[in-house]
Amino acid sequence: MADVFAQIYGQTRVRDFLRASVASGRVTHAYLFTGPAGSNKTQAAYALAAALLCDQGGCGACPTCERVRARRHPDVRYFAPEGAGGYLVDQIREIVADTALAPIQSDRKVYIIDRVDLLGTSAANAFLKTLEEPPDDVVIILMGRTRESVLPTIVSRCSVVPFRHIPATEAAAILAQRTGASPELAKIAIEACAGSITRGIEFLKSNERLAFRRDVIEMLARLDTADTWDVIGMASQLVLAAKAPLDSVREANEAKLAQDADFLAKSAIRQIEARNKRELTARSKESFSQIAAITASFLRDVLAVCAETPDLVINYDVQDTIEAVAARTCEPNVARALKAVQAFNEAIAFNVSPETCLDAMLFEIGEALYGTHSPC
Repeated sequence: MADVFAQIYGQTRVRDFLRASVASGRVTHAYLFTGPAGSNKTQAAYALAAALLCDQGGCGACPTCERVRARRHPDVRYFAPEGAGGYLVDQIREIVADTALAPIQSDRKVYIIDRVDLLGTSAANAFLKTLEEPPDDVVIILMGRTRESVLPTIVSRCSVVPFRHIPATEAAAILAQRTGASPELAKIAIEACAGSITRGIEFLKSNERLAFRRDVIEMLARLDTADTWDVIGMASQLVLAAKAPLDSVREANEAKLAQDADFLAKSAIRQIEARNKRELTARSKESFSQIAAITASFLRDVLAVCAETPDLVINYDVQDTIEAVAARTCEPNVARALKAVQAFNEAIAFNVSPETCLDAMLFEIGEALYGTHSPC
């Protein structure tokens, strides 16, 4: 029977290690998951959280596992940096204070803290005592890109679990096997989801996400004739499209909270409201990150055509559009455009307003591909 750990795709060693740890009762108080984006760290963190809260060790079918999988369990808390340069000291102090509160529904709480490579010395110092000796009912799962990028004082207090890079071809093959999608469509989904198999599965199941990808590509193709107001309009449309899925999440969260409000203490309601707000923020970032991933994938295909290697094109369904753009630009221009996408992605990671950066990215891509200073 499949358990929650079966969803940790492409990470056999991690899956077996976590499953054995839970089964044997050898779970430690703090973990550090390290690995590149798309390596399924977040999925593994939620799988471990479900296993720790589930009465059957992570059966994958009970209401507890379902709530954790949907990221709606009040005793599983996810945090990401709120400051432009990383975690704020006050944010860490709030997390520390929260660990002292009793669980709401289960007999323990799990804290999933992302991008701890952006945890500075001052914020880390506010966290060290709790990380070393958290309350008995608390398990902390930290996530960072590499072990070396995380402060040694943090690393030394955690059990480090390394995640390997999953090559795009392998990720696409796993995705095709899990969903029944064609290998070509699986490659598109992996590219659109920055290598994440888990998000790729969700992407292929959603007609809205597939339509969103088409909208992004169509707007990129129109940049050569777009004036300032056109670009601003495109950015506004993409912002609305990126945030559209959040409406259903917000409504579901509000309905669930209203349903349970009579049975919860005020402190528990405040905790759930804060968790719901964090969830919306995280999902908003995911949507904007997907714009960057789709854009980068399209531009890499344009670059492949410019370099006379059209067999490397991933987005085969818009081959004509790719070739049309490639005919009006050249390799150095596309490389400059890709740097604009990278800057946008970095801005999102550092919590800069995605809405503010999106129109700037589109302007820079248009200027890079077709501007008057083109080296072509």
